[in-house]
Amino acid sequence: MIKLGEMQELIVAKKVDFGVYLVSDEDRKQENKVLLPIKQVPKNTQVGDKIKVFIYRDSNDRIIATVKRPKLVMGEIAYLKVVQMSRIGAFLNWGLEKDLFLPFKEQVGDIRLNGEYMVGLYIDKSNRLCATMNLFKVLRTDSPYKVNDIVKGTVFSMKRGLGAMVAVEGKYLGLIHEGEILKPMKAGDVVEVRISNIKEDGKLDLSLKDAPKLQIDKDGEKILKVLLRNKGTLALNDYSSPEKINKILGMSKNSFKKAAGRLMKKRVITMTKDGIELSENNEKQRKTPARERAFRSRKRKY
Repeated sequence: MIKLGEMQELIVAKKVDFGVYLVSDEDRKQENKVLLPIKQVPKNTQVGDKIKVFIYRDSNDRIIATVKRPKLVMGEIAYLKVVQMSRIGAFLNWGLEKDLFLPFKEQVGDIRLNGEYMVGLYIDKSNRLCATMNLFKVLRTDSPYKVNDIVKGTVFSMKRGLGAMVAVEGKYLGLIHEGEILKPMKAGDVVEVRISNIKEDGKLDLSLKDAPKLQIDKDGEKILKVLLRNKGTLALNDYSSPEKINKILGMSKNSFKKAAGRLMKKRVITMTKDGIELSENNEKQRKTPARERAFRSRKRKY
């Protein structure tokens, strides 16, 4: 089957003066052919050869093949530049001779000439390829990922009360829940995230943090660094406000409590009514000169 808007490997069925006709491997009767113009046909191509091509419509609205891979294919998103404006929409440069049409109804916000916008690809009712800024309808939910996989994504929308909508690896739909976001975030930000959950419909829940156990260790290191800078004490405990904890440590109250609890179990810190402080052994180590600690360490080795 020849698929509009996709890169696919097709078979040379017939050679003519102006190019070659390609068919899919499943089309044994060769009923559906698509032309690859002569200027794009690889040298010494023969009938039966396979060629990887992209399928789209040319300026005369004919389905045609090209060996060029455009900046955008079905199931992906990309930033494309506006090269022409009209009353019914905008035209985007996507690397092919015919520009990609972005209908007015598929635009979000103000669109300007020479501006670059994040778009996806879809097939309209007339069976033509068009761009859309409504990425919810083009991002896929059949990702190959597992929980705790680390991936990269691009934020494409901020939803109040929900969080940041993310295009994972430019293909899959994901969400960073609002409670996970501790710093300002905006559309266009590239983030490294962890897959925290995969919903039944395939949508991805994302976290800006590492896996929980690892994150507690990293948060614990952050707490210790601040403690050392503050002479071994910190006026934070279970009763501190989330705002105060975030201001001092840059983490949520829940993360602080988990990390502090882990440090207490390891007897690294103690918690008092006034806050947390390094335990006696760690406080002694902090006050011991570096040269003396090094000497003691060498002495133990021998």
